Amino acid sequence: MGESGFDRKAKGAGSARRESAAGGTRAGGRPVKPASRPLVRPAIRPATPLQPQADAEPAPPPARMGWQEAINATVAGLGYELVDVERAQRGLLRITIDRIPGRVYTVGRGLNAVPDAGEAVTVEDCEAVTRQLQYVLEVEGLDYARLEVSSPGLDRPLKREADYLRFAGQAVRIALKTPFEGRKAWEGVLSQGEGEAWNLTFKNGKTEQVLGFTLQEVREARLVPVVDFKGRKTGVTPAEGADKAAAEAAPDIENDRGDSRDQG
Repeated sequence: MGESGFDRKAKGAGSARRESAAGGTRAGGRPVKPASRPLVRPAIRPATPLQPQADAEPAPPPARMGWQEAINATVAGLGYELVDVERAQRGLLRITIDRIPGRVYTVGRGLNAVPDAGEAVTVEDCEAVTRQLQYVLEVEGLDYARLEVSSPGLDRPLKREADYLRFAGQAVRIALKTPFEGRKAWEGVLSQGEGEAWNLTFKNGKTEQVLGFTLQEVREARLVPVVDFKGRKTGVTPAEGADKAAAEAAPDIENDRGDSRDQG
């Protein structure tokens, strides 16, 4: 049975549709080229030559501390007060320390360690400061021949305003830079005056007198030694100090070297 014209057209159309779907030829019988993407070649960059790295500059050495700074930092770091620093002959470095009022320290080591709230400096205190100072001074490159750490003693020197504030109300002996009423050495009970002024109260016979002065006028000041069985006495009343000052008639300070007598 022969194909009708309708069947041939339908078959030809179906074949054309299948081939077109497969990408072979179009409906008119012309070949169809499959779609293709252009090849994109990656850009080739010229190799960058390795640049020699400059040597990194060495870090500057840490700044070293001076004598006063190193000693101050060490003593304060251990919880003590630095009273005085003296660099004597033949390389002797003499350090004077004191305990801070109200601070509790430790006496003894290990199981024998006990708290100590006293104000008197102990041998253990001096040993601890000595060991730490030896290490710090070596690290900082500060040379010395001999190191001596000690307590200020009963006649503790007053160096700073904080010392005057701490020992106000106690008997103090001062040496003025210039004579007043023919002498430089005075002794009495220390008290704070107005502004920057300080006072020494003493008795002249039965009359109580007051000497006013400033710290700039003082060449040297020390506590009057008060000896008891517990070490330095800290509760001297103004009456006790004034009576003692009158009884001793304000003797010269050892370092005054007779200046007051020469000025009389």
